[in-house]
Amino acid sequence: MEILKGLSQWLAKYASAFIIAVAVITFMMPGLFKWVHGNTQTVILGLIMLTMGLTLTMQDFKVVARRPWDFLVGVVAQFVIMPGVAYLLVRVWHLEPALALGILLVGCCPGGVSSNIMSYLCHGDVAFSVGMTCASTVLAPVMTPLLMQLTAGAIIEIDTVGMFLNILIVTILPIALGCVLNYYFSKRESFLTLQSLMPGTSVILLACIVGGVISTVHDPLVERGFMLFIWTFAVVFCHNSLGYLLGWVAGRLAGFNTAKKRTISIEVGMQNAGLATVLAGTFFAAQPLSVLPCAISCAWHSISGTILAGIYRRMDEK
Repeated sequence: MEILKGLSQWLAKYASAFIIAVAVITFMMPGLFKWVHGNTQTVILGLIMLTMGLTLTMQDFKVVARRPWDFLVGVVAQFVIMPGVAYLLVRVWHLEPALALGILLVGCCPGGVSSNIMSYLCHGDVAFSVGMTCASTVLAPVMTPLLMQLTAGAIIEIDTVGMFLNILIVTILPIALGCVLNYYFSKRESFLTLQSLMPGTSVILLACIVGGVISTVHDPLVERGFMLFIWTFAVVFCHNSLGYLLGWVAGRLAGFNTAKKRTISIEVGMQNAGLATVLAGTFFAAQPLSVLPCAISCAWHSISGTILAGIYRRMDEK
């Protein structure tokens, strides 16, 4: 068990490198994750959300009630900045419909779970980070379909009801189940051991989703060449970086202290790209390249979040 705990901590620490390694290996061996698609992909994301729920306590939700202004600013920034930036990038870069759908979907999704780890690493407000992730995730079944209808409705017909139900089943129910289990079994030694394995488990599951996406888009990538990847990465890079910058600006305008400005910056910039990947594969199957920006975001957001957290830490040291 100690070996498993150590492995979980190692995976959490080197999540970005592990996910990139899986992506590269899958590109060379595209059949490796062919089994990750459709319902299997949905189940895997549900398990990721369950790992999040298993680590949440009632205290995390009470923080939201005690600090309404902080979370109002955070949630508004989350669901205004990222969809807005995605929409502008789609228009400015004149993206083809499939890639436009992918980047818009990433922008309309809630904050990513790994943002909580980044907030901890950069001496941010961890309680604010966890609460903001919870708040944006709870609102996602309504906000993500609504925002997709507003930003992408002209590109393709959006099944808002189907998307609402899918997000509800894939995110809210597993998180709720995890919270219930945590409430009743949190004092048991075996449950605490299980919790310690969750970070590594979520990294492995996310890597499976990324691997499944690479298997799906392998042939189009080979046909279209390396420039398609570079072009898509450039858009993802701009979207993510502007999210960090504008999130920090939102925190400054709201009068937040340094810790909270760092947290809202990371929370806004890092999206739940795993959810975007599953939604793209489910609702935009006719546009297979729509999952490419989502897959790149899965890996890049973790890398950039780690880099930004390191920059913040070095600022403290200086």
